[in-house]
Amino acid sequence: QVQVVESGGGLVQAGGSLRLSCAASGSIFGISGSAWYRQAPGKQRVLVATITGGGTTNYADSVKGRFTISRDNAKNTVYLQMNSLKPEDTAVYYCNADIMTIVGITTSLKNYWGQGTQVTVSS
Repeated sequence: QVQVVESGGGLVQAGGSLRLSCAASGSIFGISGSAWYRQAPGKQRVLVATITGGGTTNYADSVKGRFTISRDNAKNTVYLQMNSLKPEDTAVYYCNADIMTIVGITTSLKNYWGQGTQVTVSS
């Protein structure tokens, strides 16, 4: 079984910073592409940032220059450093990852979602 757990959310004032973590555990062989999404109340879930297995990153225009996605392969963890936070960044943030598992000699690649972590930015 694979578990993907986000942490690091909370309440912060505008201009502040938070670092979200997304830790995968279980019979993991490796993590391929990963991404952070967010969903504000009454709105659709949207893509915030992506990172490939090779480390190439991409960001939504709304967070470019403020957010940084990174990964620690040894810890099977993906991070989202969020600086200069704005009230409009308030949302539940979700981690998404393509994870390769190994059982015996059989490997498989599946997509996993975390349960989400709330980020609230006050003005």
